[in-house]
Amino acid sequence: MNDPSASPLALQATGLAKTYQEGITPVEVLRGVDLVVEPGEMVAVVGASGSGKSTLLHLLGGLDAPTAGQVWVGGAAMTALNEDGRSRLRSRAVGFVFQFSQLLPEFTALENAMMPGWIAGGRAESEARGRAEELLRDLGVMERAEHKPSELSGGEQQRVAMARALHRRPAVLLADEPTGNLDRNAAQGLVEVLQRYRRDHGQATVIVTHNPDLARAADRVLLLEEGRLKPMNV
Repeated sequence: MNDPSASPLALQATGLAKTYQEGITPVEVLRGVDLVVEPGEMVAVVGASGSGKSTLLHLLGGLDAPTAGQVWVGGAAMTALNEDGRSRLRSRAVGFVFQFSQLLPEFTALENAMMPGWIAGGRAESEARGRAEELLRDLGVMERAEHKPSELSGGEQQRVAMARALHRRPAVLLADEPTGNLDRNAAQGLVEVLQRYRRDHGQATVIVTHNPDLARAADRVLLLEEGRLKPMNV
């Protein structure tokens, strides 16, 4: 295998495994997952509930450490870094949309969308605000910018979470059921935004989904079954 640190690939995982301990019983969730995602490519991961799809995204984004295997993001070895290093790489190069929006309740939709710019520092507030407003407008929730999460529907919260994830133009976007709380029209709008961002910015995207329309929009669909990924047709 070529040296991943010299590779133009956006995301690469080799031999990725994760075992949890339930009492005295080890439970294997992932068993040697290999994955390569090129810049601008969208990959959908499908599978039964409990098959480990969210676990896989957490490992790819450095939110959890694998039992075995390695992950590279843009040639940087995510799994070789300590927690602080993973956090810095993640904030610079990875956008994450969780299954539930995880917006900060005390901040408005606009402030939540601006948060990555604030955390990164070195960016004027006006620039961070302009970027957040652009994304909220793209995602159809600009009119809700000054509302707090408790005043938003589940679908609106998810679109604000998507704006937050895209704020720093990440090289890799990881999304866990991003259309789960959206009606059909809103889900289609979100798919169109994802397609445009990967086309215009070369953003690699890995999406866990049960939405067949979203899966069909991907370049590849992979089935996670018995701890391993395999290609499938939709």
